[in-house]
Amino acid sequence: MTLASLSPQAALPSPSTAVWQLGPVPIRAYALCIIAGIVLACWVTERRLRQRGVAPGAVLDIAVWAVPSGIIGARIYHVVTSPEKYFGAGGEPIKAFAIWEGGLGIWGAVAGGAVGVWIAARQLGIPFGVVADALAPGLPLAQAVGRLGNWFNNELFGGPTTLPWGLEIHRMDPDNPGHALRDDAGQPILEPGLYHPTFLYEALWNLGVVALVLIVDRRLKLGRGRAFALYVMGYTVGRFWIELMRTDEANHILGVRLNVWTAALVFLGALIYFVRVRGPRDYLIPLGAAATTTPPPTSDLSQVDLSERETPARAAAPEGYQVVSEEQYAAWQETGVVPPTDDDSPPDDGERSDDEGAVHVASGDDEPADDPSAVRTDRADATGARPADRDS
Repeated sequence: MTLASLSPQAALPSPSTAVWQLGPVPIRAYALCIIAGIVLACWVTERRLRQRGVAPGAVLDIAVWAVPSGIIGARIYHVVTSPEKYFGAGGEPIKAFAIWEGGLGIWGAVAGGAVGVWIAARQLGIPFGVVADALAPGLPLAQAVGRLGNWFNNELFGGPTTLPWGLEIHRMDPDNPGHALRDDAGQPILEPGLYHPTFLYEALWNLGVVALVLIVDRRLKLGRGRAFALYVMGYTVGRFWIELMRTDEANHILGVRLNVWTAALVFLGALIYFVRVRGPRDYLIPLGAAATTTPPPTSDLSQVDLSERETPARAAAPEGYQVVSEEQYAAWQETGVVPPTDDDSPPDDGERSDDEGAVHVASGDDEPADDPSAVRTDRADATGARPADRDS
């Protein structure tokens, strides 16, 4: 009799293999799940950015900065919060760089990714809040898919349970990472009993956060980073109670897991931001070579010149963006006429209107420039959003 025979029939199974060899290259299920999550997040963010006026393909420029920064931040958080594995007695400091062996902290991933997004947004001339709000539902979707990697790794589960959705856990082979230990008959060995699938709880909770952000954002038209703050609040509430159920090794403060304290503090910060920050949602109009809009087709299909679709010209990257209100953006889509900015006023007019909905040129930050007359001249230097830089 093996330990596997002690588990009841009604249970959620776990994979016994999380790594496959493609010649000399190991293919890790965890990495595939993370990549799939990133692709989904980029797709969602791209659609939401384009709805706000950002030129197509901007999400790829953002991901080039955000993804590596997020991975570095996630690893730094893991190493800082679990230093004994690398710098304690018997630890190997060089393994702090062995990211393929696992060990990523979501808090560091979000913080590091935010730094990358900020850098990319400044280069593209897009307000940081616009990008953050566009990313808000895509990020928990990516997290939900990424949690499936924990299922393959047989990790991040909770305490014992007798519930019908209890999870079988394999005893993994420390000498053959990514594979379960096997008995004399070649069958994978299971730990006795069933366990709470806390990774699954978090994945389902994250999908609920996706729905929450989409619904509230559609009704309230959140802007200035408030949609992202809503995501943070929703995620940390779930992470708080799920973290209390986990039984994997973790550092404690006052008898409570470190991540529980982190979730509580991050929630408070997001709540304060959500309550204090106000303002309408920003929309963007591309300037320069891309400052044109194509009206919806009105001709019959038989009149469409298919030759133009066979060799489409590559759209030029915008030189920058003009921040406008929703009404001004809709008018631009209808007419293709860019609303006038304050720097189009007579030179001797030293006053600038601060009424709600005033137009200004984005410089990558949420605050307008102090000297509107210099914005267009200095845009390329301040944002780096020149066409040549987008292609480099």
